Amino acid sequence: LGAAPLRALYEGTARPLGTAQTEGVWLRGWRLMSLDGTCVDVPDTPANDAAFGRPGSGRGEGRGGAFPQMRLVALCEAGTHAICDAALGPYTSGETSLARGVLRSLGPGMLCLADRNFYSGKLWGQAAATGADLLWRAKSNLTLTREQDLADGSWLATTGGREARRQGHDHPVRVVDYALDDPGRPGEADGYRLLTTITDPQQASAGELAGCYPQRWEVETALGELKTHQRGRGVVLRSKDPDGVYQEAY
Repeated sequence: LGAAPLRALYEGTARPLGTAQTEGVWLRGWRLMSLDGTCVDVPDTPANDAAFGRPGSGRGEGRGGAFPQMRLVALCEAGTHAICDAALGPYTSGETSLARGVLRSLGPGMLCLADRNFYSGKLWGQAAATGADLLWRAKSNLTLTREQDLADGSWLATTGGREARRQGHDHPVRVVDYALDDPGRPGEADGYRLLTTITDPQQASAGELAGCYPQRWEVETALGELKTHQRGRGVVLRSKDPDGVYQEAY
């Protein structure tokens, strides 16, 4: 058939599945959505190698990884593991570039979770423009201008420096800093920093947002299920040509 009919079928049916009673789907009135990416091995044929590329060997020699790889970025409903949208591309595609292809499935009433590798001023602005709220982890070196401290320990800030302002990629955010004090789960020495569009602590406190962020890992579990359990014992996808790979992925 080729990829087009399967893509149309997927895009016409993929959607959030959680109801008002489904556990893990909601934070207050927000439907929790999680954004992440992964790579899938595809058969080692000349056509797939040319179309997808492969990771380096780590030794600076040879062709690199054992198989070419397709990169996939998915938007998942955290509580049900429903993969509501997906963007597919070659291994050489950037995750942030592919992520723009799934923003269309965000909207008002959703809270999108994402890891620190996804943040850029441009992508944040595009995601916020969908009407969804965002809760993304930020890198420690992200430039922030502190504007106001809030009673729950979070603070209001503006992202980016002069260049970001010039390009229109500076954004007002609320910042939640926290660390884990469980000796069995020590976390990272520098702690965690979250950015959110939810600027009012009355809508969601810093503690609620920090407690909610681990739901981001649900998308990684969902992708693991897709790659391992649903696919079965096969090490790689079966299709020996690129269009077949995309067909099989959808």
